[in-house]
Amino acid sequence: MTTDQRQSCPGLTTPKGICGIPPDKEHIIQTHPTADMFPMLNTDELHDLAESIKTEGQHEGIVLTTDGVLLDGRNRLAACEIAGVEPRFATYTGSDPKGLILAHNLRRRHISKGQQAIIVAMARSFSEHSLRHHAKLHSISLTRLSNAATVLKHHPHLAEQVRVGSLSLDAAYSTVREHLARAAEIKAQHNRLREHAPDLAEQVSGGLLTLDDAIAALDQRQHEEQLRQSVDATDALRRADGDPAPPLAQLVERGDINWEQAHERAEQFRVNRRNAIQQAQQALLAIAENWAAVQDLAARPDTPYRRDILDALTPEARSLVQNLTTLA
Repeated sequence: MTTDQRQSCPGLTTPKGICGIPPDKEHIIQTHPTADMFPMLNTDELHDLAESIKTEGQHEGIVLTTDGVLLDGRNRLAACEIAGVEPRFATYTGSDPKGLILAHNLRRRHISKGQQAIIVAMARSFSEHSLRHHAKLHSISLTRLSNAATVLKHHPHLAEQVRVGSLSLDAAYSTVREHLARAAEIKAQHNRLREHAPDLAEQVSGGLLTLDDAIAALDQRQHEEQLRQSVDATDALRRADGDPAPPLAQLVERGDINWEQAHERAEQFRVNRRNAIQQAQQALLAIAENWAAVQDLAARPDTPYRRDILDALTPEARSLVQNLTTLA
């Protein structure tokens, strides 16, 4: 690592007396968990890096903590081993190893934006800083980072698939949203059962009834209750109108018809009643519009004019005229 590179990363120094790791101690080097989150290069890429190191040398040191924990350079270390080149190390003495790992790898790595967001979400606790802070710090879309945090919180196994690149963040987030929506729907259905049908809710809890069957039973109950209310209202109207027919609800209780049939009859009654009212209104409007003729007849009780008019009418119409002229 050059002097300029070390100055751009506070806390990073070249350790004195470290030219490499003795072969019998290579296995004691541990990798920081945050560094392990970044996928390694594939075989071809590692061999390309090894060839570059072999011909041009190792441009950047492999960064370790003072305790020998590897922070950055797993691929360089593996490539040095492939190339048979003694690796060169640098020591990090700062206080934010996670920050160093993310700063180096997020800018350097050829990984997707979704992978970057998931790795930041895995590495950082968002209770320490806001999502907006981390999005700005690591140059990641706030929406993408928020989606990554949601995936990690609710479905860590999907987050892992995004991290390794086998699933896109958008696909994982879409799946999580579907699961959350379904979970919210199920919760709402349970709440509805507990509120409106505790007996059905108890059967679901006891495994005697599926949630879907219980909801279907509740829907049927509420549908029949709506029909019952409509039929009861119609029966009350019929009684008030002086209709002598037996109440529709009584026919249902006797088993002569069901609630659907009672509701159909109630609807038909209301249609017939509405039509009758309209016809009566039209007839009365016609009488009102021609009330002057009634008054004229009333003023000529025993005249040939009146008799000639009445003779052309039906008995029902003559009876109506007699009644109307009495009122006039």
